[in-house]
Amino acid sequence: MEEFNIPLDFSRPELFDFEGIPMVHYFTDNWKNIQNFQARPDDILIATYPKAGTTWVSYILDLLYFGNTAPERQTTLPIYLRVPFIEATFPGLPSGVDLADKLPTTPRLIKTHLPFQLVPKSFWEQNCRVVYVARNAKDNAVSYFHFDRMNMGEPEPGDWNTFLQNFMDGKRGFGPWYDHVCGYWEKKQTYSNIHYMFFEDMVEDTGREVERLCSFLGLSTPIEERERITKGTHFDTMKLNKMTNYSTVPVMDFKVSPFMRKGKVGDWKNHFTVAQNEQFDEHYKQKMKNTTLQFRTEL
Repeated sequence: MEEFNIPLDFSRPELFDFEGIPMVHYFTDNWKNIQNFQARPDDILIATYPKAGTTWVSYILDLLYFGNTAPERQTTLPIYLRVPFIEATFPGLPSGVDLADKLPTTPRLIKTHLPFQLVPKSFWEQNCRVVYVARNAKDNAVSYFHFDRMNMGEPEPGDWNTFLQNFMDGKRGFGPWYDHVCGYWEKKQTYSNIHYMFFEDMVEDTGREVERLCSFLGLSTPIEERERITKGTHFDTMKLNKMTNYSTVPVMDFKVSPFMRKGKVGDWKNHFTVAQNEQFDEHYKQKMKNTTLQFRTEL
């Protein structure tokens, strides 16, 4: 497996305003190459707000396409090399653009956290299929908080109360959750090649969601194969799998929190105080009043 030379003086970045979106420089340093990236018509873009189930869906797609044809990938290549993160530019690592350009697979699976308006234009021009995964705001906030605590590539999260306030104000990397999930939801009205998935549906019935995914992708994957994939991508299985749990990434401190923490729906109840919950609900109603998008915060 490849060893990467992450510099030892790796320091947490600051957020700054970039094209109207709070970002950190690790996702904007290579901007010209990101924007000029040449998508191919058969590329599949996996788009999510951070911590909404990106790795889960990436792994499902990877198994659907290459689980049988290239089984050695599953044991030798970590998921972040199989499904490059297009905007990532971390010191000591190949950029997401370079990784994507060099992908030997067809289709190429590529992931992004960019809001739809910042996605490289060629994905839309080539009419690429886009798989978007959305997770309810409360669980998403909790997951993002724990992620930022253990990931040195993210800004300092502060305590939970500070983080939650910043999350509501849209002051986290990749901007407001509300704009992100609604942006892709609206885009779906004019761009039919988006498959919009919900994290909660995946937790409730992974098999059903894999079947829907196959139908969107035009794959006639046999039911036994789908069942095997459903089992192989179970949260507890992936959490132990070095190829999917990001334990090989040096900027993440697993002593603080694992990259794959709980994968549950409703964990927000262990974090939100009554007051925080009331304030959040009020704010949420305002932010989401103009959309038909609906979420479940418990199963």
